[in-house]
Amino acid sequence: MAASHEAMTTLSIVMPNYNYGHFVADAVRSALDVDWPDVEVIVVDDGSTDNSLEVLAAFGDRITVISQENSGPRVACNRGFAASRGDVVIFLDSDDQVERSIAREVAAVWRPGISKVQVQMQRVDKHDVEVGGVFPKYPGTPSPEQIQAWMAATSAYPTPPGSGNVYSREFLERLFPLDGRCGDATDSACLAAAPYLGDVVTIVKPLVRYRIHQDNRSKLNDPVRFTRQIERAYQRHQFALEISGQSAAEADVVVPLRRGRHLLQMRVAELRLNGGEPPVPHDSRSRQLKDTLRSVAAPGPEPSLDRLLIAGWCLATMFAPQRVARRLIRRRFG
Repeated sequence: MAASHEAMTTLSIVMPNYNYGHFVADAVRSALDVDWPDVEVIVVDDGSTDNSLEVLAAFGDRITVISQENSGPRVACNRGFAASRGDVVIFLDSDDQVERSIAREVAAVWRPGISKVQVQMQRVDKHDVEVGGVFPKYPGTPSPEQIQAWMAATSAYPTPPGSGNVYSREFLERLFPLDGRCGDATDSACLAAAPYLGDVVTIVKPLVRYRIHQDNRSKLNDPVRFTRQIERAYQRHQFALEISGQSAAEADVVVPLRRGRHLLQMRVAELRLNGGEPPVPHDSRSRQLKDTLRSVAAPGPEPSLDRLLIAGWCLATMFAPQRVARRLIRRRFG
């Protein structure tokens, strides 16, 4: 397990920004308003062509601004982390916001051995009006041991995306600077490695506001996006095994991927939409059928009814006429 300080001291909020001049001020204000005695806010502007730098300049020396040529969020977060000093770090997307109480809530559960504390996120629209509810939905409060078991068995566990995670610096120092093995997103590597290199502690409370707007809507019903998501899941699990010193042979990567219920749905959708060579090695309709039938009893946090509904959707999508299958995929992922 990664070692951590006995008590949380300095919180670093690292914020990559690209052309979010209309949102970044709200994100910075939320970070500056966090109730904690030692908070540093570092914004890495990734070559914005809008008014982002002008907006950030208005905060003066209350924040640190680093400018770079457009290089992507992974490179921006590498630079921000290298410039930070906190023993606890949040990578806050520049269209999201943290709640004022987040540091106090995290400090209350902080202890040695933690890789990250994860919280729930409240969806808000571009006007900061709450919409769509809170996510992720946790089955009670999962223990670190449960999360480690789910990750080992299925390559997945219930987790928020980037802004909803508060990381131990000692954990991050084992990963950073991030290379391209998990793509350009910062959270892919961090989320995958966290259960292998420390304890993941969960706070079942919305402490981050996740903004939904036209520029960040995932279009998972796009066949290309299905392929990319599945490829990234493979890369993330391979990376997590490698960084933790475990075997990353094909069988050790593929078998847990086949047990993951969310990934199973994407595999089914991808094969129906694209056909051809699947992103997961040796995948096929017969393989997916076996995985679907086994998925009801496979490890994971999903309740029994959800498992049955997922299996039913997979079977219907596999065997329905193409027109109906596309409709089922749109309803599930649109």
